[in-house]
Amino acid sequence: MAEISAKKRIWGWFFFDWASQPYNTLLLTFIFAPYVNSVLGDGSKAQAAWGFGVGAAGIVIAILAPILGAMADTSGKRVRWIWGFSVLYIVGASGLWWAAPQDFDLTRTLVFFAIGLIGMEFATIFTNSMLPDLGTREEIGRISGNGWAFGYVGGLFALVIMLVFLAESPTTGKTMAGFAPIFGLDAEAREGTRAVGPLTAIWYAIFMVPFFLWVRDPRREKPSVGAVKKALHGLGNTIRTLPKSPSLLAYLTSSMFYRDALNGMYTFGGIYAAGVLGWSVVQTGIFGILTIITGAVFAWIGGRADVRFGPKPVIVTCVLVLTGVALSVVMVSRESVFLIPLEAGSQLPDLAFYFFGAVIGAAGGVLQAASRTMMVRQANPARMTEAFGLYALAGKATSFIAPISIGVATTLTGSQQLGVTPLIGLFIIGLVLLLWVKPDGADPQ
Repeated sequence: MAEISAKKRIWGWFFFDWASQPYNTLLLTFIFAPYVNSVLGDGSKAQAAWGFGVGAAGIVIAILAPILGAMADTSGKRVRWIWGFSVLYIVGASGLWWAAPQDFDLTRTLVFFAIGLIGMEFATIFTNSMLPDLGTREEIGRISGNGWAFGYVGGLFALVIMLVFLAESPTTGKTMAGFAPIFGLDAEAREGTRAVGPLTAIWYAIFMVPFFLWVRDPRREKPSVGAVKKALHGLGNTIRTLPKSPSLLAYLTSSMFYRDALNGMYTFGGIYAAGVLGWSVVQTGIFGILTIITGAVFAWIGGRADVRFGPKPVIVTCVLVLTGVALSVVMVSRESVFLIPLEAGSQLPDLAFYFFGAVIGAAGGVLQAASRTMMVRQANPARMTEAFGLYALAGKATSFIAPISIGVATTLTGSQQLGVTPLIGLFIIGLVLLLWVKPDGADPQ
């Protein structure tokens, strides 16, 4: 078999971000979540249900992520694991086709969504752990940023396809471009919008081909008998000794909170705009396009800033910006902006929310790319997949806190605006904990 070049390996790795991004873009935020809101007809109820569903998936991911990561490090078979989780991704996304408005089953819909989300998150753990194999310590910040930017572009293309050819307005039955949904899909049954599930699954299946062709696991010795037991013992030892690595512990804990808050923004951005501002799928889609474009551009810029300044200053800046946005979003409604009353029909809330979306996209893309670079700096190179399993645990150990706390706060107050206030506290906690994180880890390599 011909040797695969380093450039091809990097591009193959990039294609995972391109292939998987539509799950976040189309399903989690901009198309399917607002669709659930429109079917339920109650923004607060939809936001609460979405929070509980995403939170349940987060619990599963938090429990299993470090265990599977440790097993993968011992077996050295990360690509095989990615194949398996890809099946979950495709099954879960495809199943959302059956979320028909005339016979909408919320439990079944959330179960399919959670299956796909679990597949996507676990596949991400294993692909992230491959990052240090792709370049030197000085190069991985740029590689991470470029990969994240490439993924955003993929999400943008998928979103444009949905808005132009498939996602119909419930009132006109037409897409954003004024077309009837393609393939003769029934607009009254919202088949164009529901096609977002199968489209996401097909997109992933097609664009993972370069990944599986060009990305290989490093050659390792065949694992010995008892490898699983050895992996779990090593994981237990890593967790027990975390207090002896204060920088790593502080970083895992900090990222636990700020990434959870960011994911909360992404998860509830579309459903929040639909409920509070009364946005249509088309308006939410435009918001998504703007967010993705700024995310792609700034992820690329952020990769270069990461190389020049290191990931920690980049992370701190992004968390500060996102904290400001979280505070601002709560003060935007149809009636007022920053407590200033508005006349009926004012477009200022829409413009403000479009601006916030652009900032969330910009800071969020940079933050996620820099965060995985920082994890590489903090981790033991010999146990990188385990480290990213712990990183996923850090991201998911509280990942149910943001959605579930939003669900609880929304239920108790009956207000979508007050319901998202827990995000502010999560960002602030993450920011404070960054004070104890050393830029190059406890033991720079």
